[in-house]
Amino acid sequence: MIERHITFHVIDGRAADFEAFFATRYRPAMSKSPGYVDAWLLRELEQPARNQMVLRFDNVDAATGWRTSAEHEALQPDLTALHSGMDIVAYEVVV
Repeated sequence: MIERHITFHVIDGRAADFEAFFATRYRPAMSKSPGYVDAWLLRELEQPARNQMVLRFDNVDAATGWRTSAEHEALQPDLTALHSGMDIVAYEVVV
C-alpha cells in the first residue's frame, strides 16, 4: 500500500474554499480512480494555513494512475488557485 502526504500552504482567507474543494470535488473524483483506498485532509493546529492531504492507494501504479489521470489534471487549475505551494512525500505502508 502507498500513502502520499501533500502539505499545502493555503492562501490567507481561502481555508474554507480549500476544504470545500477537497470534500466536494477532489476526494469524490479520486475515489473513482482504480486502486483508491482513502483520503483525509488535516489542518495543522499551530499553523492553520498548512493543510495536509493524506492519500492512500493500493500500490504505486494506482497512485501514479490518479496523479497522471485526466480527472486529476482537470482539477489542478482550481486547486492551484487555493494555495501558494506544496510539498509531497510518498510512503510505503509497512504495518
